[in-house]
Amino acid sequence: MPAVTSYTKPLTAEQAAKLKPLLDQQGFRFEPKPYCLYAATKTGCNVLVYEKGPKVLVQGKGTEDFVTMVLEPMILQKAELGYEEVLHPEMFAPHIGVDESGKGDFFGPLVIAGVYVDGRVAKHLQAEGVMDSKRIGTDKKIFALAKVIRETPGLLHEVIVVGPKRYNEMYASFGNLNRLLAWGHARVIENLLERKPDCPQAISDQFANPAVLQRALKERGKQIDLVQRTKAESDPAVAAASILAREAFVRWLDENSAKLDVHLQKGASAEVKARAKELIAKHGADALASAAKMHFKTASEVLGLPLTDE
Repeated sequence: MPAVTSYTKPLTAEQAAKLKPLLDQQGFRFEPKPYCLYAATKTGCNVLVYEKGPKVLVQGKGTEDFVTMVLEPMILQKAELGYEEVLHPEMFAPHIGVDESGKGDFFGPLVIAGVYVDGRVAKHLQAEGVMDSKRIGTDKKIFALAKVIRETPGLLHEVIVVGPKRYNEMYASFGNLNRLLAWGHARVIENLLERKPDCPQAISDQFANPAVLQRALKERGKQIDLVQRTKAESDPAVAAASILAREAFVRWLDENSAKLDVHLQKGASAEVKARAKELIAKHGADALASAAKMHFKTASEVLGLPLTDE
């Protein structure tokens, strides 16, 4: 198994406070970093403790030693690194993980991705620092990890990009986002099963109504054990799928921002609303449906229409 060079773990506020003086005692040098409570470096090992969470990220060739000899015994007070197969055997059994990106963003597509892993592939992904895309701070890192994922031997992946124009048509047909998401998850699972028909299990995040996804699966998909759970992104296959989905989403935004000469921002903020008005001013009201999800209230607001439910 490759050496562990990246490790991330949620911390309590108390653990984050306790780790800082310990790093000082260990000879780490502190330096300011964006979004961090603190960041420290020592030859072969970087430790960043992020405000959000909080959580710790350890990187470098000294990662494994730091985690097993300092972080786990002195801060976490439990030994997990190297025991993942004992503690979470389901993560290392052959399975498909599915996740999506873009469902909460006004601009851009809905992207659904799936990844098939076995034990060897799952270990490799963990060693490379693959984690839930929402815990990755930069698009550059998303792109780098997506490249690692695609180039991993034995890993199969599938990505479906539903562009805004098609998304709006499908949303009108399905009637709500939950059914549209279920369709996308089901198609990804079935496409991977075409390539790996003996895969026994698929894991996705919990749907509002779990039966919606089960019903969306066709005959081949109905034969697989479908697991839906909250925080599914802790699974290496789901985490990898989340990164591939986010990469495709960001790439679409970048490419179409250049084509339209409007910065299509992520999210659904006031700044996004301003960019929508800019898009309409440059290309006309009809252009909005080719760049944005029209059931969001932002669309009604910028077009001066009665508000609809998001």
